[in-house]
Amino acid sequence: MGTLMITGGAGFIGSHFVRHWRGTHPEDRVVVVDALTYAGNLANLDNVRDGIVFEHASIDDLVAMERVLRTHRVDAVVNFAAESHNSYAVLEPGRFFRTNVLGTQTLLEAARRVGVGRFHHVSTCEVYGDLDLDSTDLFTESSPYRPRTPYNASKAGADHAVRAYHHTFGLPVTISNCANNYGSHQFPEKVVPAFTTAALDGKRLQMYAQTQNRREWIHVLDHCRAIEAVLERGEVGRTYHVGTGVEASVEQIADLVLDELGLPSSLKKIVPDRPGHDRRYVLDWSTLRDELGWRPRIDFAEGLRETVRWYAEHRSWWEPLLDRAPVAEGGWATAGADR
Repeated sequence: MGTLMITGGAGFIGSHFVRHWRGTHPEDRVVVVDALTYAGNLANLDNVRDGIVFEHASIDDLVAMERVLRTHRVDAVVNFAAESHNSYAVLEPGRFFRTNVLGTQTLLEAARRVGVGRFHHVSTCEVYGDLDLDSTDLFTESSPYRPRTPYNASKAGADHAVRAYHHTFGLPVTISNCANNYGSHQFPEKVVPAFTTAALDGKRLQMYAQTQNRREWIHVLDHCRAIEAVLERGEVGRTYHVGTGVEASVEQIADLVLDELGLPSSLKKIVPDRPGHDRRYVLDWSTLRDELGWRPRIDFAEGLRETVRWYAEHRSWWEPLLDRAPVAEGGWATAGADR
């Protein structure tokens, strides 16, 4: 690959990908770009800092992006950089459209000007809207986009920008839309670490009222291997779904966390639903399996238990992050009156 630039590389999935790529492609040069917003954490890169170049910059800064691409002679870009917390998007939607849509377009423009050889954009299953809980349907790569929340819509807009730069300017792009990720080093606002850290502190696990809403789950390392497959064997201009077919509800996640920690179910607490709370997402990932030979390797139940154990053993990593979270979950009934 030569020189790979990874944006959002100090975040959860991005930092896992940095570590994965350094381990599997030690001959490549890796440039990590991150704006270090509240969810960015340089500590996520501690064990690879000597083997990467770090640039503190935002993808919505055209001058900075073009400078980084030219200075380091970047061959390929993998774009993880995004605002990604649905709850925060309800309170600050403009921030999500600025970063996810305009930021991605700015990064694309910099890549076009420099002549980058490959641009891979990391997206989400949520761009397609949601499915009925009793449905047997799956989202395919040709499903229509029907986003229902500001976060979903901002990621959909980014996907459209990526395709536009390919069709209009010939920029060599690929896109991957992925299921919900879990694993170590995830900022504690997301459901698995939120439940785990709350339980470890003896606090209640706050579940939205629609406790049976389901998500498809994938371990972050399986996601990293999928992106690697797309970069190495994927066809330019194509979109690839990254999924597992494994679904679990919010309440099932809470139960698994409590069971692993040996804590009672009485710690579960119902809070008001978030506006626009999607019911269910699940992807048809047969293209990635059949054409690129990728399959998930990590069993969900064991992977989740291992993740819970990681948080239990790494309190020094997550405890300082708790005060950074920009959203207090469960206040939706009164939030609208205050804004």
